[in-house]
Amino acid sequence: QSYSVAAFKDPMREGLSVSETDFSLAYAVATVLSAVLLPYVGRVVDAVGARKTLPLIAAGLGAGCLYMSSITSLTGLYLAFCIVRSLGQGALSLISVWLVGEWFEKKRGMATAVAGLGGGLSVMTVPILNNWLITQYGWSTAWVVLSLSVWGVLVVPGMLLIRDRPEDIGLRPDGFEKPDEDLARSAEDEGESESENTSLPLIAPTGESWTVSEVLRDATFWKLLAVPSTAGLVGTGLVFHQVALMRTRGLGSFEALGLMTIQAAFATLMTFPIGWLTDRVESRFILFSAMLCLAGASLLVMTLPFAWLAIVYALLLGLHGSILRSTGNVVWINFYGRAHQGAVRGVAWSAMILASALGPLPLAVSIDCFESYIPALSLFIALPIAAAIAVSTARAPRREATAEVL
Repeated sequence: QSYSVAAFKDPMREGLSVSETDFSLAYAVATVLSAVLLPYVGRVVDAVGARKTLPLIAAGLGAGCLYMSSITSLTGLYLAFCIVRSLGQGALSLISVWLVGEWFEKKRGMATAVAGLGGGLSVMTVPILNNWLITQYGWSTAWVVLSLSVWGVLVVPGMLLIRDRPEDIGLRPDGFEKPDEDLARSAEDEGESESENTSLPLIAPTGESWTVSEVLRDATFWKLLAVPSTAGLVGTGLVFHQVALMRTRGLGSFEALGLMTIQAAFATLMTFPIGWLTDRVESRFILFSAMLCLAGASLLVMTLPFAWLAIVYALLLGLHGSILRSTGNVVWINFYGRAHQGAVRGVAWSAMILASALGPLPLAVSIDCFESYIPALSLFIALPIAAAIAVSTARAPRREATAEVL
């Protein structure tokens, strides 16, 4: 979503007569609201399923985009961003990854990577499409087009095509075999041992399932959380201000948005290799690499001695994004199980989105107060390095270690 909004930032700021900091703060407040709501959304999806929640959330997101097309004030911007961020960045993203986690286990990394192709293709095309729509018809009409697209692609297809879990139709994750009586009985016993709530869905026992309270007491969780939180803050900040950042290095808005296409293309190219690695290599090593890519990208955009190095910047962000969409998504269910994956992921993503809410602010404040992006970019180099060190020590959790001191 940040890639999509990046194309709207300057035209909307001019049209609404708001400052860089005001626009960024509206985006940040909306993102905070999204983060606050996400743990509750995760619990609802665990209990009700994606088939019911996806069409409702998509309908609301389309309505939010339509409302965005009509705003005329800073107050309207705040309200519209709250709707779009809460339903798009938060709830809709969680539902899509939740479905993959339910339907796949042994090939979960590759399946998540394949599902992430949509994200990569959208990053490759949507910012350019948005820029073209804004140039030809204005930012208001562009939001109307996005609204109609959301309704057409997600509402009715979601109602007709989605099934929540393989067990609901007599299947198991990764295959099309019916669970035998022993597996079904084991799944039922596991559900009873974890909760007295008999409304929990029947899930084949493919591994331990942790509750949110158990996860929050586990040291590994906090080490893993450093990665998406840092990616949310630094990645969102870089993308949100990419046009302005590249302008300081002599690149125009078309070239800056074109870098997003290169970034998305490389992320898409790396989808299958990263998915393959995710199923075979310890997650901490792959996530460590993602943080190094993010630090390197921040360093490049701060210095950029040659214009062609902007391409390297885009490639680093693309590789980083591909890892986050694959390894960064499956690590939660791989480590903490299926039964409460929505709730656990909701807590993790809440922290990530809260961090992304802050992402645009350091660069905005830096340019407004110091007339330079250098102070904020220095921070954007240090944070991924710290996160890389933290995640390099994260190992698969064990219940008896949940009391370990961080």
